[in-house]
Amino acid sequence: MEVDAISTRPVDLILLNGNIWTGETDLSSARAIAIADGKIIAVGSDEAMLELRGSHTEVVDLAGKRTLPGFNDAHVHFYIGGDTLTSVDLRNVSSLEEFRGEVASFVATRPHGQWVLNGSWDQERWSPAVLPTSALIDDVTPNHPVWVNRSDGHMMLANRVAMQLAGIDRNTPDLPGGEIVRDADGNPTGIFKDAAKQLVERLIPLPSATHIHNAIVAAQQYALENGVTSVQDMGVLGSRGAETMVKVLRTYQELDHAGKLHLRISAHLPLADWPRLANAGIIANFNTGRLQLGAVKSFSDGSLGSTTAWFFEPYTDAPHTCGLPSEELHDIEAWYEALRAADNAGLQLVIHAIGDRANSTVLDMLERLEIENGARDRRTRIEHAQHLRKEDIPRYKKLNVIASVQPYHCIDDGRWAERRIGIERTQSTYAFRSLMDAGVHVAFGSDWWVAPISPLLGMYAAVTRRTVDGYYPDGWVPEQKVSIEQALRAYTTEAAYASGEERTKGSIAVGKVADIVILSDDIFAIDAVDLPKVHVDTTISNGEIVYHRQPS
Repeated sequence: MEVDAISTRPVDLILLNGNIWTGETDLSSARAIAIADGKIIAVGSDEAMLELRGSHTEVVDLAGKRTLPGFNDAHVHFYIGGDTLTSVDLRNVSSLEEFRGEVASFVATRPHGQWVLNGSWDQERWSPAVLPTSALIDDVTPNHPVWVNRSDGHMMLANRVAMQLAGIDRNTPDLPGGEIVRDADGNPTGIFKDAAKQLVERLIPLPSATHIHNAIVAAQQYALENGVTSVQDMGVLGSRGAETMVKVLRTYQELDHAGKLHLRISAHLPLADWPRLANAGIIANFNTGRLQLGAVKSFSDGSLGSTTAWFFEPYTDAPHTCGLPSEELHDIEAWYEALRAADNAGLQLVIHAIGDRANSTVLDMLERLEIENGARDRRTRIEHAQHLRKEDIPRYKKLNVIASVQPYHCIDDGRWAERRIGIERTQSTYAFRSLMDAGVHVAFGSDWWVAPISPLLGMYAAVTRRTVDGYYPDGWVPEQKVSIEQALRAYTTEAAYASGEERTKGSIAVGKVADIVILSDDIFAIDAVDLPKVHVDTTISNGEIVYHRQPS
């Protein structure tokens, strides 16, 4: 039995008769846990835990259910996720006609003049896979500006009202790092990619404090229902995202002070805001226990679905382009100097890279950074690490760069990725197994709102690699499958490592926070294809039961 040296404290909660995966190499399984003051004080047998019971101790019989450390989602956009729960939902539309109908139905429920946002449409779900246009919805949205995103957030559709408000016409130039899609006559179609999005986003009113509060509360409940007890919030996208993120941070603090924040949140600000953190004396892992600051996020390119991920070679289905370096990389030396200054200030660097050229370029810059700023435990991360040249995989290990990846994207993009970049490049796409085999720290996340927040779905994706269209029953690029335990570690211990919190959470061990999830089925005993059928029965945060599934 493992017991806290200060085991005389009153025990608040004892979990008995469980099938516990602790995540600790020296105590991989156990039956019972004792919790006091929000922390784990003992792990071991039922009998040993019952010896610690006091007059006010609550005892819960786990009935042999599989019990795990709370899931840690290493990449979310938390406020946006909550906001989408009450927005127009275009995620599953399967045709242009259905797209039009959903938008028309939604605007009918909204006051004239109110912006219609979010949406998360994906043109790859309909046939032919053509982009929607303003003309598709203009006649059903004459009184509402519409600004709805593709599922990856790197491409947006504006209607005529929104473009008129923004003063956009055929004479509006593209911006560095972005593109206004135009028809054969040069007129904007309504599609805006990456940096070009700011032409419209600057007009959208900032959300109110009440709106943000309600969105975060809804997001928190949704996360807890999925067994997620920690999230690493990559911020609010868009040209006004930094302004909104400040209000989001204030809301996190207000909920924390009120005792209503039941998640642990590692929040990231844009790279451009590094002086704001540095001037306040904040360095990596500044942590209140519930809210952590000290990391800054940058972008090196766009996304595969928007053909803005940056590659060495042209897209197979769009040979006129290799994608786009981000607006930040437009002046690569200025971008590098910002990275170096933030690193010198002791902040953690987190960089989005999807295309192979973007990943290689970021690795080049990080190698230069280590030479110029000196070696230390930086916990530098590349978010997505999606399309890699095989020779760049060992560089992750050499440079101690964490690969923060989102497995669900693999089974979603796998439906059409070969058409976009060809079979050869897809062989080192979503290379989870190759990265792990190379000794790289690999953390799993969802990218929610872009993909479902469910870690069980993420594990299913990583272990089976079965695309959502059912076309690859044995897995897409099956040699990159990982084991259940590897996937679980990526959602727990490795995710904690990615945010520099492995000493306080990520496993069920004495002295760590009592963030625990109880499942309906044993994920180690079932066929991995049945993972989506598994439910989260109970979520415990800081020793408190914050979610319990009601019997259906």
